Amino acid sequence: MKMKKPTKTYDHYEIVRVPFPFTDVNTTKVRPALILSSAKYFNAKVGMSIMAMITSVKENQILWPTDIIIENLHSTGLSSPSIIRFKLFTLDHRLILGHLGYLQGKDLDGVQQKLKTVLVL
Repeated sequence: MKMKKPTKTYDHYEIVRVPFPFTDVNTTKVRPALILSSAKYFNAKVGMSIMAMITSVKENQILWPTDIIIENLHSTGLSSPSIIRFKLFTLDHRLILGHLGYLQGKDLDGVQQKLKTVLVL
């Protein structure tokens, strides 16, 4: 994949489309991701963002203890019921394929609470 020069700085709680890597094979799939790091303190300085995976959720799916079911899909730009999974990674902004939306309200509060729990903040 040819990387272009970053033209945008992304900020925390923005949802973007990224080529998400699989751990068991040498391939990627385009998926949404939630940016967790701050533009002011990290993203703009290094041209990368720390992100969490977003994936669709299916009925009767076994969830991780830290999964957050997104309740307000409208603001996110997501088209189907989804969860935020704390499968964290850092990605160069040149690999971001586009902006989808933003996390807001109770969903944003849930992420902040889970981050404090998971990272023992």
